[in-house]
Amino acid sequence: MTGPRRTIQRRLRTAHPFWAETPHISVAHRAEPSQPRWDVVIVGTGISAALLAERLTRRKRRVLLVDRRQPVRGSSLASTAMIQHEIDVPLSRLARQIGPDKAARAWLRSVKAVEELLRLSRRLRLDCQMQRKRALYLAGDEMGFRALEAEAALRRETGIEAEFLSRRRLLEEYGIDRTGAIRSTASASANPAQLTAGLLRLAQERGAEIVSPFEVADFAELADGVALASSAGRVVVAGHAVFCTGYEFLPQLASAHHRIISTWAVASAEGVRHPAWLDDYLVWEAADPYLYFRTTPSGRIIAGGEDEASPDAYEDAGKLRRNAAEIARKLRETCGIRIGRPAYRWAAAFGDSDDGLPIVDAVPGCRRCHAVMGFGGNGITYSVIAAELTARRIDGRADPDADLYRFR
Repeated sequence: MTGPRRTIQRRLRTAHPFWAETPHISVAHRAEPSQPRWDVVIVGTGISAALLAERLTRRKRRVLLVDRRQPVRGSSLASTAMIQHEIDVPLSRLARQIGPDKAARAWLRSVKAVEELLRLSRRLRLDCQMQRKRALYLAGDEMGFRALEAEAALRRETGIEAEFLSRRRLLEEYGIDRTGAIRSTASASANPAQLTAGLLRLAQERGAEIVSPFEVADFAELADGVALASSAGRVVVAGHAVFCTGYEFLPQLASAHHRIISTWAVASAEGVRHPAWLDDYLVWEAADPYLYFRTTPSGRIIAGGEDEASPDAYEDAGKLRRNAAEIARKLRETCGIRIGRPAYRWAAAFGDSDDGLPIVDAVPGCRRCHAVMGFGGNGITYSVIAAELTARRIDGRADPDADLYRFR
């Protein structure tokens, strides 16, 4: 191996996300792998790694997952699990950026991914509070009612269900005073830690192993595989390696087209008074920064926003207090929900890209090393797509949408 090649290290989150307090999120792991050779080594134990491990073990692949942290203790724990088909970059804008055909395929693939996750959760009987949801996309300073009306029409032309609501209908049906909104289906919510842990445990039942701590300090492609060395000097070899390391990406994947930013989130106490319709919805707005919120089955309000371009602002304890208060204020102003002092508040690193799309591709210069970088607000949705694309690439099969998620 020539020259160390390791992922960028960062502190992925601060404070204490609500999901860290929920049951059934721990996963057994080993100190050493039971054997030196595997079909696939997955670096990471977050939602992308878990979905990929489930898909590969379903196909009888021998899978090893390694992580420098304990399983399910990275950025997946900080997710608000707003599982949406709606991409951060609206369809109309994305069509201008990458062309109408590619934009339509990207949006349709996200719809398909949400439906696939709902089916998978039911089929595997995952206990993770998975719920089908509708979504309300509210007019804001980024898109007013005319832009939203045109956006809804374009989505329908593309084959995606979307209904524009006028100010009057929005106020009558939801009690929200904005100039308009788009109502859509094909969204969901879940407990992201329980979802991840459930998938990892299932992969283990099929023969996968999880080793922690195992920090990949270097890797090299061989004639017929990949060798990965840990910082402790252990070496494992596999036919393929997949870096599902999220925002701790390989330096080879740095690009001006994607960046790390900061985001904040809160969870209320249980039983906060809220409109009954909200239990069936995800709500977000066409604003910058945008507010987003939903409920949990126990009546908590999960809300987030105040995204900031800085890659390390989330580490500022003062900003955590101020932004948590601002999220609560916006929630009250938008639909009258008063959460008082949040029961939980946390901050995290977050990925952003010019087109709102992730990177799911081979590592530059490699054939058997693959990378999954779920940039954008659709992390779990993109993780489903990444598992499909990467499993097919490992099998030597083409995916018709692979070009949408290439490294750029």
